[in-house]
Amino acid sequence: MKKIIILCLTLATISAYAQKATHTFALGDSTFMLDGKPLQIISGEMHCYRTPRAYWRDRIRKAKAMGLNTIGTYIFWNMHEPVEGKYDFTGNSDIAEFVRIAQEEGMWVIMRPSPYACAEWEFGGYPWWLLKNKTLKVRSKDPKFLKAYHDYVMQLGKQLDPLLVTHGGNILMVQIENEYGSYSNDKEYLDINRKIFREAGFDCTLFTCDGPSQLPAGYLPGYLPAVNGLDNPKEVKKLINKYHDGKGPYYIAEWYPGWFDSWGSPHNTSNLNEDAAKLDTVLANGISINLYMFHGGTTRGFMNGANMSRRDPYSPQTSSYDYDAPLDEAGNPTPKYYKFREIIQKHLPRGEKLQPVPAANKTIAIPNIKMSRWYPLFRNLPQPVVSDKPLCFEDLNQGYGFVLYRTTLKNIKSGLLKIKELRDFATVYVDQTRVAILDRHFKQDSVQLNNVPANAWLDILVENNGRINYGPFLTDNRQGITEKVTLNGTELTGWKMYKLPFNTAPKFTIGPWKVLNDSPVISTGFFNLNKTGDTYLDMSKFGKGFVFLNGHNLGKYWYIGPQQTLYVPKSWLKVGQNEIVIFDELKGGHTIISALDKPILNKVVKEQ
Repeated sequence: MKKIIILCLTLATISAYAQKATHTFALGDSTFMLDGKPLQIISGEMHCYRTPRAYWRDRIRKAKAMGLNTIGTYIFWNMHEPVEGKYDFTGNSDIAEFVRIAQEEGMWVIMRPSPYACAEWEFGGYPWWLLKNKTLKVRSKDPKFLKAYHDYVMQLGKQLDPLLVTHGGNILMVQIENEYGSYSNDKEYLDINRKIFREAGFDCTLFTCDGPSQLPAGYLPGYLPAVNGLDNPKEVKKLINKYHDGKGPYYIAEWYPGWFDSWGSPHNTSNLNEDAAKLDTVLANGISINLYMFHGGTTRGFMNGANMSRRDPYSPQTSSYDYDAPLDEAGNPTPKYYKFREIIQKHLPRGEKLQPVPAANKTIAIPNIKMSRWYPLFRNLPQPVVSDKPLCFEDLNQGYGFVLYRTTLKNIKSGLLKIKELRDFATVYVDQTRVAILDRHFKQDSVQLNNVPANAWLDILVENNGRINYGPFLTDNRQGITEKVTLNGTELTGWKMYKLPFNTAPKFTIGPWKVLNDSPVISTGFFNLNKTGDTYLDMSKFGKGFVFLNGHNLGKYWYIGPQQTLYVPKSWLKVGQNEIVIFDELKGGHTIISALDKPILNKVVKEQ
């Protein structure tokens, strides 16, 4: 009897879903089919996590006004399960609401939950706590990884299943894995991904995406293989035909009319006219496309990723994810936006007109914000964790931010201090006087110490500068001092470790007013506004750190550039009093900061 009841309930659920399905979506031989008619997907990528929730609708309306009919978006696992087993789908992580707003604005969605995303995002979107187990291997058939992956996708399914086109929603397709061919070629692992998504209720069209040379390794037989980074129509069709039974539809899942920035390298831009000509050709040949990015936004907090390969050094990405996209970091249309809009208008059905472009956001400048209090880090430390050997972030149960490692140097006058496997950026102090800056990018891991006082304190302030998000080193992502510290070849022991995750704006209490210029310090200040608008904090005279404004982490700054400003959205400012909190690990004692009405994203400064 119980089996009969369960069967009836299951059939009733399926029937309810079927009744809700107001549209049909399918793969045709050469194009996508919506309600039995050809659909050319003209999509633009944007990520809800990189745009303040108050602006989601504005950005989506601007996408539609440019001529897009679809939003492509990644989902970042680490935003939804920041602590193992505790899920968050609220605030700026309310992915279901983001999709619903797109539906209200008449836009389709292509969902890319993966759960590996890359996307210049910390650890490629994986949650840091996966690394607490040193033997766990992400992106593999490791049972420990698959269990965590499965549990997360089941929760994701509860959020998104009602929004699938098969259930009356606007999500047309869901991507499994992400550019897997650049990493491995295990078809069994790919099929496990497929099974997990099906079990979670994703009964819509599934697809994979890869670069042209990686597609043979990364596609799953029987499912649409989309291609990334290729815009020659003949080559796109030839490649997809080869791995999809001689047919389409033809979908460029990532086309790059821009690129991301890395600290210390020039700001990336692309050629507007060349991009427009390529878009024109793709659309004229009936190929569907997703612009990566349409709107990049900002990588807030400590969520920037990093690249590293066997040829190229560790290279963290900037907080600005402007990407030279059609819609800039603050959500304003660029010349590229208007040029692409002209191209898309050409390919619309005769008589169909695009809606007017929403107005650009108003900006304000805020001169001479006074910093009124300064709190040195060394006088405001929490209770330490004590260990004979240094512990990495993961063993300290910490994901992001900083850890201060401290030990005592007994009767050592001089010697070579060496940190084995430093991750990623460190400032070294002897008796709280800075003696070195060590940067993983330059493979710096040692410093010669001279004239060391007896029983001096050795402090090593280590920053997670962003876990690697792409390539072969993805699984080697533990942070902090991950091995050992030696002096003249002898391992140093007896460590105190002060955890500084800075999950919220730090509230230090111990002064004094005056701070040494090279000390790590928290500066605070207040300023009043009689009107609000988007603005850009000018960080060009500061060193390296992060900023909280009215409780919001604006992201990281670093004097080396190319990003010299931090974008402040209007919705995070208040008429009346506003609070700013700045942590600078390289330069202390700042008395004034200003905000500009335009960003500075293209100024590189040689490291000092």
